[in-house]
Parts: sequence; C-alpha cells; structure tokens
Amino acid sequence: MVFRVQRSAVRILAGAVAAVGLASIGVAHLQARQAPAGIAKPSTMPRTADGKPDLQGTWSNATITPIERPQGVSNLVLSQAEAATLEKTTADRVERLNKDSDPNRTAPPQGGDGSTGAAGNVGGYNNFWLDPGERVAVVDGQFRSSLIIDPPDGRVPATTPEARARTQARMKTMMGRGQYDHPEFRPLAERCLLSFGPTTPLIPNYFYNNNLQIVQTADHVMILMEMVHDARIVRIGGTHLPKHIRPWMGDSIGHWEGDTLVVDTTNFPLAQPFRGSAEHLRVIERFRRVDANTVNYRFTVEDPTTFARPFTGEIPFRATDELIYEYACHEGNYALSNVLSGARNEEKRLGTKK
Repeated sequence: MVFRVQRSAVRILAGAVAAVGLASIGVAHLQARQAPAGIAKPSTMPRTADGKPDLQGTWSNATITPIERPQGVSNLVLSQAEAATLEKTTADRVERLNKDSDPNRTAPPQGGDGSTGAAGNVGGYNNFWLDPGERVAVVDGQFRSSLIIDPPDGRVPATTPEARARTQARMKTMMGRGQYDHPEFRPLAERCLLSFGPTTPLIPNYFYNNNLQIVQTADHVMILMEMVHDARIVRIGGTHLPKHIRPWMGDSIGHWEGDTLVVDTTNFPLAQPFRGSAEHLRVIERFRRVDANTVNYRFTVEDPTTFARPFTGEIPFRATDELIYEYACHEGNYALSNVLSGARNEEKRLGTKK
C-alpha cells in the first residue's frame, strides 16, 4: 500500500472549499496609481538581511495553461473573456467529475474501456484526489495561452536526429518490455525516489501537489517540491561539479543579476531525463519577485544534441497559505518485491528458471 498525502484531499476533507468568482478575474492585476512626477515611490519589495529580494515562502505553480500552445491558437496573450471561458470550462468539468458515482453502474470490461485514465480508465485516482489548477497563468498582467513563450509558436522545438537515434537504441535495449516489466526499467518517480515530473525546470505537473517552498540564505537557496518532497539546493556562486558527478536533480549554482536570481543547472543524471535530454541538458532559471504575492519564474532549456533550438517558458508562482504535507510515498510499498516474486513463481511454473 502506498501512503500519499495530497493537499486537495486534506482541503476537501477539512471542509475548507474556496469559492473563486470569475468576476474577480483581472482585479488582482490592476496597477497601482502612479506617484506624482518627481516623487519616488517607496520600495515595497521584501528583502533579506543582506539586501537581496526575499523569495522565501510557499508558492504554487498550478495552472490550467498548458506548457505548449494548443494547435489552432496563434496568440500568446489571451483576452480576459477568453481566459474567463477557459476557467469556467475547467470549473464545470471539475463539478461534473466530482459528482457521486452511480452505485448501480456496470463493471468496466476486463482491461478497461480504452478511454483516458489509469489502466484504460480502470484504477488510479478519481477526480476527488486531483488538484491540477483552476486558473489561467498571468504573467505581467497578461493571460497566457501557453507557458512556452519562445519559439514564438509556443511549442517545444523538434528533436534532432541524434536524439531520435538515442530513443530507438533505448527501445531496442528494452527489447519490447515496458518500464514496469523489469526491475531495472522501473521509473524513479514510480519508485518514489524523485518527483512525478521534472524538478528542473519547475513546471506544473497538472496532477496534484504543485506547491513549492523556498528557503533562502546569503549562500544557498533551497527549493522544496511538495511532490515526493524533493529538495533542490542551489549554491550561490562557485562553479559546477565535475561532469562525472551527477546529483539526482542536477548541479545548481546561482548568482544575482540585480533583483533577479539566476540559477544554472547542469550535470543531470542519465536516469532522470527531461523530454529525452539528460547528459547535455542545461537549464537556466530566473526568479523575479514582482510583488508580495507573485514570483515570476522564467526557464530556458538548452541541449543541442536533443532539441533543434533552445526554448523558454514563463510561469507565475502565486503565494499560498497552504501547508506542505509530507509525501510519504514509498512506505509500505511492496510493488517491487511482489513483481520479483511473481516472476520467480512464473518461471517455476513454466520450468524456465535456469
């Protein structure tokens, strides 16, 4: 049995359901009245003791804005009416999926009905447990149709011939077996060793647990992801580790450019690729606090051996008073031992064990 604590379930079970009215869309983005000419406005930027912008706190990157721009959508910026329509569609869908199930419904066919969902829509979580986000991403007052802003079409660039060759070689190595068919192929996230989704860049997982906590000192910045409680440590200053040393979340070093924290991450492990990129992957992140409730986060992904060109995205981190709960994922998880014992029993039954 796998024990996981999700904010959505805790919030629902506690009865604290937040009501968000569409009429409030755009109100939070009204700009403050400008000060008269010649009179400097006092800075309201929270700062640490050493004078740097204070990025500390608990933030959420949950959003309904997709990473890539949907086909047929040409503009990066949506109108307020378009954003309101998307948010209402999402709210209506959540309301529909949260309705009580019919206790007299027929059982699904063996193997599932083939529709979207775990195991052909058999098993997995129902909507009660999910918390992917409910709002369109807003960056600098703009409602965004995609998180990717460059290339201009809002899409991840095409992969290189070298990357496609690597994929084919990996598939050949697996000899037709899936990632759950062999203990050496099981993904790190399924084993609860790393997050369900990348830890760098900090893109939403569109599933649940999209909170993150930032703790900041003069020498280090710690980014704690709520999903699988991954903690990435950013060293301020210094140089990267030797190429053969590859921490689980890569090697992150940071520096300040004015009021923007710039983080450069390399040395990703081969077992933790991002869209097929790992060995030569480089991610540049920029954290800019724009007000008491928002950090604008920009990331650029580079790997000339995997992507035809770099690509860049922007995500608003919104302040939240939600708690980050422990993600006790792997305790009591007997999946791997059961898989191995089942294989040994099958070998014994078929007489194939040597």
